[in-house]
Amino acid sequence: MVEIKTDAALDAMRVAGRVVADALAAARAAAAPGVRLTDLDEAARTVLREAGATSPFLGYRPSFAPTPFPAVLCTSVNDAIVHGIPNDYRLRDGDLVSIDCGAVVDGWAGDAATSFAVGAARPADRDLMDATRRALDAGIAAAVVGARIGDVAHAIGSIGRAAGYGIPEDFGGHGIGRAMHEDPPVPNDGRPGRGLVLRPGLVIAIEPMFLAGGSNHYATDPDGWTLRTSDGSRAAHFEHTVAVTDEGPRVLTLP
Repeated sequence: MVEIKTDAALDAMRVAGRVVADALAAARAAAAPGVRLTDLDEAARTVLREAGATSPFLGYRPSFAPTPFPAVLCTSVNDAIVHGIPNDYRLRDGDLVSIDCGAVVDGWAGDAATSFAVGAARPADRDLMDATRRALDAGIAAAVVGARIGDVAHAIGSIGRAAGYGIPEDFGGHGIGRAMHEDPPVPNDGRPGRGLVLRPGLVIAIEPMFLAGGSNHYATDPDGWTLRTSDGSRAAHFEHTVAVTDEGPRVLTLP
């Protein structure tokens, strides 16, 4: 069921969104050569704890997962697309890192992600991140009253396809509110003019994921969570929680 949020609910979700933005910023600031992925997770945990927020990631176990997720941050490095579990891997100069975080404050959730290079970025990685970020911006711009979910999906997918990047078909954005994952699903590719009509008060997490090798295929690690490109190419992931309003898209997870 698709839930339409009130203005008061959007304001409450904005509070959660700021916590998410702060947690991502803290994790990114902690990233440097030699730093462990668990250190990034601890930086995010500290922000959530000090804000009085809880994590919708920690202990989350969807139907595909063999075990509950053990962290508050997803840390996906190089060929990992999404859902990477923080471990003792030490970051290296040139790594491409995607981090994804959520927060719940007073029962309302926020969810966002960003990608960045550790130290000096490879030119190909810069291009990949730039395209994925532009796709997020295009998806947000398409999230207006009277448009359809397919318009958002098409705006994202057009940028990825034009750049020759792969787009994993089974993973994309989602509705969000009292729960981290709500209806409707928000694909990262699709035909315009199709799907649910966007109404004021609808809140969706828009999250393009592009794969540098051009293939849409991926594999799942033995941990049951981490998704990797099937060809070993690198991936990027950006996400914001966005409200559809009469005044235009309202991004709830900005700093």
